[in-house]
Amino acid sequence: QVQLQESGGGSVVAGGSLKLSCQASGFTYSEYCLGWFRQAPGKEREGVAFIDSAGSTSYADSMKGRFTLSQDNVKNTLYLQMNNLKPEDTAMYYCAAARVTYFGCSYWFRRRPDLSYWGQGTQVTVSS
Repeated sequence: QVQLQESGGGSVVAGGSLKLSCQASGFTYSEYCLGWFRQAPGKEREGVAFIDSAGSTSYADSMKGRFTLSQDNVKNTLYLQMNNLKPEDTAMYYCAAARVTYFGCSYWFRRRPDLSYWGQGTQVTVSS
């Protein structure tokens, strides 16, 4: 049974940093894509970043240079280091996992996040 548990959200002032964690269990890392999505009130869910089964990372354009994705395979934990946070980064952040398919992790992240297992989310609030 796939389980994802996020932590690390909070409130910061613009320019500050937060590090989100996603404790994963119930699946084999090498068989799954992992990523972060976010959703702000009144807005659609958007992808933040993902890591594929080979450990390669990819970021949404607005997060490049500010956010860094990493994973600890021993602890089965995915991390999202967020620096230089902006008020527009305020959202509920969700960890997601999906089994790797023929189409690859990028396809899942950009086209089929509905196929994901989801955590319960962690709130990030950035004030100006």
